Amino acid sequence: MPAPRTVLLTGAAGGLGTLMRGLLPAYGYELRLFDATPIEGEPDAITADLADKAALREAVTGVDAIIHLAGISLEASFDKILRANIEGTYNLYEAAHAAGVRRTVFASSNHTVGFTPRPEPGEPLIPIDTPRRPDTFYGLSKCFGEDLAQLYWELHGQETVSVRIGSCFLEPTTVRMLSIWLSPGDCARLFHAALTAEDVGHTTVYGSSANTRLWWDLTTARGLGYEPQDDSEQYAEKLIAEQGEADPANPAHTRLGGAFTTDPPQWPY
Repeated sequence: MPAPRTVLLTGAAGGLGTLMRGLLPAYGYELRLFDATPIEGEPDAITADLADKAALREAVTGVDAIIHLAGISLEASFDKILRANIEGTYNLYEAAHAAGVRRTVFASSNHTVGFTPRPEPGEPLIPIDTPRRPDTFYGLSKCFGEDLAQLYWELHGQETVSVRIGSCFLEPTTVRMLSIWLSPGDCARLFHAALTAEDVGHTTVYGSSANTRLWWDLTTARGLGYEPQDDSEQYAEKLIAEQGEADPANPAHTRLGGAFTTDPPQWPY
């Protein structure tokens, strides 16, 4: 698929959105920015909530594709998750369908399978078709988003790549992140591959760098043309010295979702 020229980036003011605003233009994309929070230095950004259907219609008009990062990224009450992540994602897909936008990259999450036991060294990597085991209302909302993407592919031929993102930061900050870290550079590479791969239908992939301590299988991501360049191992010695190795008696250390399975961090707003 030829690289789309204009891409709507929802959640553009967030941590991941800010990183992608800096990296994706190098791939030739013109970004149209959308967020509920004003973005300093971006007077043309659309400041609106995903509940604002008129603003969404404006946002999707004339774009070639969408990267959907907006929503709540931690645990919250079901009512908040419902409005932001479930109804909001539905509103976006409806607007995209009405505007004829054919490709979306959906920011799913490792928390769709958060209760999955992490593999021990030497055990097989977690496959992309492992049964979903959401660890929070947040993880449940990402399961919904994947199913919504599948439905819109079946009904309307709208293509989506759902990326189960691990942890995308400049560098990993916990021992757990050594296994699921997605460097910003690799995130941009993966999003570019997801935007340009041919005939994706609805494809779900894990999103991480090529980490030495990797827990999951990147085969479907590589099938899009993704070639990760980074590895978290350079941070391992320091993090392990500070935090220690994983404790096999602690469920937060033995399940893929980490602390989301025991004491999930709460959305502050």
